Amino acid sequence: MPNKSRLVAPLLAVALVGACTGDPTPTASGNPDGSSLVLAVAEEPADLNPLAGYAEHGAAKLFDGLVEHQANLELRPALAADLPDPAPDGRSWTVRLRAGVTFSDGSPFEAADVVATYRALLDPARQSPVRQRFSMLTDITAVDPATVRFDLSAPYAPFPDLLVLGIVSSESVAKPAPVGTGPYRLDSWQRGVRMVLEANPTYFDGPPAIKKVTVEFIPDDTIRADRMREGKLDGAALPYALAAKFEDTDGIRVVVHSAADVRAVVLPAGNPVTADPDLRLALNYAVNREAIVAGPLAGKGRVAHTPMPEVLAEFVEPDAGFDHDLTKALDMLAASGWTPGEAGVRTKGGNQAAFTLRHQTGDSVDKALAEAFATDARALGVQVTVEAADTAALASGPAVVGFGDPFDPDPDLYPLLHSGAALGGYADATVDTALATGRTATDPAERAIAYRKFQRAWVTAPGMVALVAPNHTYVMRDSWDGYEPVVDAAGTDLTWGAWWNLQDWTPR
Repeated sequence: MPNKSRLVAPLLAVALVGACTGDPTPTASGNPDGSSLVLAVAEEPADLNPLAGYAEHGAAKLFDGLVEHQANLELRPALAADLPDPAPDGRSWTVRLRAGVTFSDGSPFEAADVVATYRALLDPARQSPVRQRFSMLTDITAVDPATVRFDLSAPYAPFPDLLVLGIVSSESVAKPAPVGTGPYRLDSWQRGVRMVLEANPTYFDGPPAIKKVTVEFIPDDTIRADRMREGKLDGAALPYALAAKFEDTDGIRVVVHSAADVRAVVLPAGNPVTADPDLRLALNYAVNREAIVAGPLAGKGRVAHTPMPEVLAEFVEPDAGFDHDLTKALDMLAASGWTPGEAGVRTKGGNQAAFTLRHQTGDSVDKALAEAFATDARALGVQVTVEAADTAALASGPAVVGFGDPFDPDPDLYPLLHSGAALGGYADATVDTALATGRTATDPAERAIAYRKFQRAWVTAPGMVALVAPNHTYVMRDSWDGYEPVVDAAGTDLTWGAWWNLQDWTPR
């Protein structure tokens, strides 16, 4: 596996803004000893079962994986006694298990639990959404009560990164609320409102000092900011434009993480307008990405030209990009038969260059990105109508989406872009070949070459318009020690991001 620690120093770009000294401010929970806190997140999980996709990057709070990521993105053992050991041919991995671990219900952790978890994942009848991440996994076997072996259909270099999947007890694997070994256990869950976690007193690494965590689900950015300002929250993820207003607030600190969170406009192949390859290419040249970073992102982010997150620096092709060149974009459309029509909106083959672009309701950043894209598209004679929608509606047409894995390109990019399963119906033979090589090669140099080839092919025939990679900003009370910055994944929930190691925090 490539050593990822060398990426952290130049890429993490963490800012601690407005951290104040002095006496800690009262917590939102009202608990004076700091043993409980209240957080707000925009995204509520549909399910807390790891097999249903919960906490795909680990840090699940309720469950532990065999391994876990550290702040420097490297792996360390969790339920495993050591890091996974590959066979010489790369087609199997052996894992020795930690002794003396119990589940939160008191039952012992054994190899049978690991086998039951992963076999449930592989079971077609279960239809686990996590299954596609493990498409190379053919079987898992208990070598003995303290050792398991994973068998693969082909070598897969980043396989250990997938072993952050939470392990559930074999007795509860078929239940709606399975039992885990994690530092917390579920106390209550009022869907659409809040979830309460309580510390696991028998956690193998010691019970957390924060005994109670209340997580409120607030999709609207402005409402989260208001509740933080009112003292009803101890922490929240906020767009920087809202977070910046807390920079001079005593007892509050603002932290900024770089993120593998590519925001892009999906242009579906099933739409007669957005399927046009010349229109897609022209829109990529028409978008002013630098202006979007400076404007909607307030300078807190990076431009994105391809779906490859720039935080994965070893895989990035620096020459794969699009200049902001409106003249080139206009010439491209004219040469391909898109002619000016009524009210300046272009037409081709009876189709008007117009479509509706959806963004997540309550997400002020995605709304601003959609509006900036629509403005740049209008300069081309392409009419884009922006509207808010819920998550389900975003899958049905042109939409602003976010994706990205901070640990390896394959888990997100292969299912997102390879023909037959690609987001928006994208298909390209060169991209398919490069992505296949990237997931099967074991030589880091060969993988890097393949992913750079993918990006060079992408900029000649893009399937979407990658816009930017926003930094993630968090506002939190300065009442606890233990916070460690990380490179974020797409999305900001309770698992990864600022709260990834919450079990290690201690009251001041």
